[in-house]
Amino acid sequence: MKVGIVGLPNAGKSTIFNALSSGNAVIASYPFCTIEPNVGIAEVPDHRLFELSKVVHPRRIVHATVKFVDIAGLVKGASQGEGLGNQFLSSIREVDLITHVLRCFSDGDIHHPHAKISPAYDAEVVETELLISDLEQVERRLAKVQNAARCGDDKARLSYSLLMGLKDKLASGEPASRFGQLTKLQEQIDDLFLITSKPVIYVANVSDLDPPERREAFLKEVDTLAQESNRPYLTVYARLELELSDLTPQERSGFLAEVGIDESGIGDFIKKCYDLLGLVTFFTTESDELRAWTVKNGTAALKAAGKIHSDMERGFIRAEVISYDELIKAGSLARAREQGHLRVEGKGYQICDGDVITFRFAV
Repeated sequence: MKVGIVGLPNAGKSTIFNALSSGNAVIASYPFCTIEPNVGIAEVPDHRLFELSKVVHPRRIVHATVKFVDIAGLVKGASQGEGLGNQFLSSIREVDLITHVLRCFSDGDIHHPHAKISPAYDAEVVETELLISDLEQVERRLAKVQNAARCGDDKARLSYSLLMGLKDKLASGEPASRFGQLTKLQEQIDDLFLITSKPVIYVANVSDLDPPERREAFLKEVDTLAQESNRPYLTVYARLELELSDLTPQERSGFLAEVGIDESGIGDFIKKCYDLLGLVTFFTTESDELRAWTVKNGTAALKAAGKIHSDMERGFIRAEVISYDELIKAGSLARAREQGHLRVEGKGYQICDGDVITFRFAV
């Protein structure tokens, strides 16, 4: 699963990317210091791994991960190619979730594309470009489908009708995600890759150097924006988070206390992205390794086995499942089995968040 980080130039996207993934994206105070997308992997914080480690005593712990893509800043006119916009927009089409970073800090040394810092206006600029780009994509597809529809092709007729409805929605300023027949359209045309059909989370990038009243004003604006668009948002001190990423857990606690912040927001950021993608975690404990695996909610055991190894899917026999809560309560795998908490499930079983699974297979 890929999460795209978008926003205006100098909103703090690359700073957040580096804090998330210990990456080495270039950070500068001028626009377009990022040209090619940076890709990094971030571990999903999960306290259950540490609780499970007390029960199964693994030699190695492996977290679930989410892939983050730092996409260069978008500007007004990006859909017409401004600021290499077309190149950047194509990168956004490939992600599963969009995190929209909004500048909520004032710093005279860091250039802003507009005369005034306004998170709501900045969001409108970026989202307008995404809408225009999707509208052009739909219009191109309409031109392709139109001839077949005129010749009486039933599938083309349906596609044309749905595309016209979507075009009207986009032209009115509404994202594709609010088009009531989007699922039906995607069943007809599976390669539209509409940017505005993707889930979005706003990330308010604030600074501890701003006075509290200024931070509160920025966050009030973001809160109103999030409510009006029915999208979640969270707050991140990007500059501080980047400094925290190089510290030990003990050093982080002291640093946060020193600057008057309760806890790091990066862990919450990763978890919220994970949840919005509709992902669940299951655990395996084979070969002295405790590992968290990521699958879409509703994934069948057969497909989950294939995520570990294709041989497991090909030779699947059964899944032996114990829930996290029951295993922790029992205190050991052996005791959980003795108490009857182990369940034998078939290939159609839907993975639940927190399942501890042993896959039996033969090839």
